[in-house]
Amino acid sequence: MTASDPLNYTAEVKLPERIVCMTEETTEWLYLLGEEWRIVGISGFTVRPPRARKEKPKVSAFTSAKIHKILELEPDLVIGFSDMQAEIAADLVREGVTVHICNQRSVAEIFSTLLMIGCMVGAEQKARELLGQYEARLNAVRQAAEALPRRPKVYFEEWGDPLISGIRWVSELIEIAGGDDSFAELSVHADAKSRIIGDQDRVVAKAPDIIIGSWCGRKFATHQVVARSGWDSIPAVIHNQLYEVKSADILQPGPAALTDGIDHLQRIIHQWGALQNEQQRGEKA
Repeated sequence: MTASDPLNYTAEVKLPERIVCMTEETTEWLYLLGEEWRIVGISGFTVRPPRARKEKPKVSAFTSAKIHKILELEPDLVIGFSDMQAEIAADLVREGVTVHICNQRSVAEIFSTLLMIGCMVGAEQKARELLGQYEARLNAVRQAAEALPRRPKVYFEEWGDPLISGIRWVSELIEIAGGDDSFAELSVHADAKSRIIGDQDRVVAKAPDIIIGSWCGRKFATHQVVARSGWDSIPAVIHNQLYEVKSADILQPGPAALTDGIDHLQRIIHQWGALQNEQQRGEKA
């Protein structure tokens, strides 16, 4: 190259074509964008979309990963989520792998993260179109909530032993759907340890109208919940307002929470609202 030769770095620029997704939301998002061909490895916990489990090798859990398997895939990008995957990320970086760790906690941050990933794979326009649809969906849900007789108090249980609640994006989605999160004050904490409720009597004191459980891949055992000491006085237990939302639909800080997740919350809260209206009509009669 001589001094007069022009630099042409852009000719060598390539978007990532071999991506390992260590959490489900990134996998689902790339499929929705039509960029699934870039994915070479996924998390073993992935269930959305179902076809991903058939098409892509599973190389990680959530807090652990098969580093040698990931390296064998020769990824040009690995995408993970939160401090829980920090050690995995560090191991991969030491091996010379490019790693991006997302850390979205709020609904707004989910939108920002999904747009960023869309840009990373050259699908910004498609990403903006889908995000526009999600935003319209949330606005419609918020508007529909105005018809509720009142806002129910909602206790969302992320884990049952110890009791954990207050995960931020879920708390915000409950508010959008028309409810008041019983432990919204815990949503300022990103880590689960800081959101441990501790004394079960704290839930009793909140007197939630609705209890929703999503136990991180485990089935929400309502019979165990109602058997807890003192919980028979909680309105949600008295009126049998206990529900499960699958963790894949609500605890994934990605497309699922903004679609199926909010739909589940809306259905549950509006069913409660319908019962309230029936009771009011019965009292007037």
